[in-house]
Amino acid sequence: MKTLTLLRHAKSGYDDPLLRDFDRPLNDRGRRAALRIGQWLKAARDRGDMPDFDHVAASPAVRVRQTIDGVEAGLKARLAPIYEQRIYLSSSATLTELCAGFAEGCRHALLVGHNPGLEDLLLELVPPGDTLRVEAEAKYPTATLAHLDLAVDRWAQVDGGRAVLRHFIRPRDLDPSLGPDD
Repeated sequence: MKTLTLLRHAKSGYDDPLLRDFDRPLNDRGRRAALRIGQWLKAARDRGDMPDFDHVAASPAVRVRQTIDGVEAGLKARLAPIYEQRIYLSSSATLTELCAGFAEGCRHALLVGHNPGLEDLLLELVPPGDTLRVEAEAKYPTATLAHLDLAVDRWAQVDGGRAVLRHFIRPRDLDPSLGPDD
């Protein structure tokens, strides 16, 4: 069995209309959310609910890099991501192809990127009827972490309907001030 954790980048700012999308930084709420998700990961690891990541693949966009910085601060550990340009604004098909190429020695991978690709990937991998999938289908907010168990022996076997969604952690679940603006 393989496990895959999906992390959508935290909330970014739109303050500078001249800034390229790729270069948008996190806003204050995004920085706090990334830190909080890292703290949740640390607590989950300490409880034995979440293994260490063998591989971390991430979009090179500024908001993703800053999300990883915040998660590392909360986790109190380095993630050592490999930045992959093809993750930036990619489709679920591209993400599936990327996952299929993970080294076989890797058992638990973290993929950090963007919507709609991450949400679409989750919805393709987890079969309908799963309670947490229903929540993800309704909305996959920024800085949300989804942890999936994949019923595969090799990454090349990753395809639709073969995953169980173990955790779907939104920042607002951990701190209501990190939820959507009213």
